[in-house]
Amino acid sequence: MAWALKLPLADEVIESGLVQDFDASLSGIGQELGAGAYSMSDVLALPIFKQEESSLPPENENKILPFQYVLCAATSPAVKLHDETLTYLNQGQSYEIRMLDNRKIGELPEINGKLVKSIFRVVFHDRRLQYTEHQQLEGWRWNRPGDRILDIDVPMSVGIIDPRANPTQLNTVEFLWDPSKRTSVFIQVHCISTEFTMRKHGGEKGVPFRVQIDTFKENENGEYTEHLHSASCQIKVFKPKGADRKQKTDREKMEKRTPHEKEKYQPSYETTILTECSPWPEITYVNNAPSPGFNSSHSSFSIGEGNGSPNHQPEPPPPIADNLLPTSTPQEAQQWLHRNRFSTFSRLFTNFSGADLLKLTREDVIQICGPADGIRLFNALKGRMVRPRLTIYVCQESQQLRDLQQQKHEDGDTASSTFFVYHAIYLEELTAVELTEKLAQLFSISSQQISQIYKQGPTGIHVLISDEMIQNFQDESCFVLDTMKAETNDSYHIILK
Repeated sequence: MAWALKLPLADEVIESGLVQDFDASLSGIGQELGAGAYSMSDVLALPIFKQEESSLPPENENKILPFQYVLCAATSPAVKLHDETLTYLNQGQSYEIRMLDNRKIGELPEINGKLVKSIFRVVFHDRRLQYTEHQQLEGWRWNRPGDRILDIDVPMSVGIIDPRANPTQLNTVEFLWDPSKRTSVFIQVHCISTEFTMRKHGGEKGVPFRVQIDTFKENENGEYTEHLHSASCQIKVFKPKGADRKQKTDREKMEKRTPHEKEKYQPSYETTILTECSPWPEITYVNNAPSPGFNSSHSSFSIGEGNGSPNHQPEPPPPIADNLLPTSTPQEAQQWLHRNRFSTFSRLFTNFSGADLLKLTREDVIQICGPADGIRLFNALKGRMVRPRLTIYVCQESQQLRDLQQQKHEDGDTASSTFFVYHAIYLEELTAVELTEKLAQLFSISSQQISQIYKQGPTGIHVLISDEMIQNFQDESCFVLDTMKAETNDSYHIILK
């Protein structure tokens, strides 16, 4: 038997009013939380939610910047609110970037009347492409020999001093300028966004780039290494006139949207303001000395001390393994993240010391950074090296070793009780040139001082080492090295026995 409770008319009115009030209170919860309790955009701005975060510390978000850079090109109207602006550029067209001094009175007085250096870069916006940037740029260089990705249009530029474009860095240009004077630099981007996409069916979507500017002042030694300011913006590059057509298409699409839908998108601005970002990781190596492309000098290996020619330059020290130490401070840990291309996560690990990062398990890192980046970061933290393609062991034959072997042969003693020291040589390219360079390092001589490398074959014949022969070496083979003076010049023949 069903029971029904019949309310008086007055009670029904009260109940209806309570329901309306409750519904109204529920509808305002999201607005109250978004405006009062916390900002959802702050949460989404974390690197774990947003891949391309500029990694700025929170205290720098509202400060007045010393410089401002303005790209004289319109932003796209098809960008949603709270997203970063996107600007379309034409390939090879000159675009002005105005360098503005935004300092307050008395701010940074040490650069008054002095020049500063700005370095322009065109880099990938997509983090996945950033990890393979070297391979991507080398592929572009191969397909476009003699071309550059970024150039300065010097005749049109105003106020720039000593502009440089390093031939070995296709995507980088630099110059000096005086903040107190009007400065405008015109840049040209020669690559297009679709050159770095997978070729499948045509009409593919191009990848976005970033234009980044890093500015430095002089230190006490006159080198431009003290960082002042960095800013960047997102761009896409099209074939000539393609940017104008894309801008027109976006504008027409926006005009067809309803007023309510238009409120979700940014308006198109006539110029693009570059927003502050973290310095480019490689800027710690920037100085005012001529770059390798402008002053290239060949440095060769020298023979060991007391045995070499004074005309040879000493061998530069080998690079030190960049491993994170447990004693590293949070600041040093941040620098390590930048050097190893983990700047996207630097804000997430702001207060982590070296010991904190090294304590993270593989599962922890993957959960924080995602599978691909997590595995890469975990391997970098543990200092894991890639196994070489071929390993051989060599021992330098000496006169004492020859005499000992001859005596044992005459005595009929086949047992060996002599301790010989072998050196490991790791080969990646499996070429004769690579083997020559590795042996030159072992002998502490220049690779040019090695005339030929032979392998002792049957009946004692000398077989010239070739790339194909090296590729057929068994891994972890052992050789005894013998040297002979070349007849023609001050060089040596090396024989592998």
